[in-house]
Amino acid sequence: MDIQIPEIDGFEVIRHIREDDSLTNTGIIALTALAMPGDRERCISSGANEYLAKPFRLKDLSKLIEDQLRQTG
Repeated sequence: MDIQIPEIDGFEVIRHIREDDSLTNTGIIALTALAMPGDRERCISSGANEYLAKPFRLKDLSKLIEDQLRQTG
């Protein structure tokens, strides 16, 4: 989930996803240029499972996706 998207921010999208009982097990990785102290915690507390700051390596994103798939079955 890109956190800084037009019209509606990623935090709000994550909250909507988490409110839907059918999406409870959906893994969410916050992808963002927000890389200041506290930004990771803000993403996680909004409902994201993981956080990755931009720029990131595809290898790192792939690992997080694989980890989420293993955890959510």
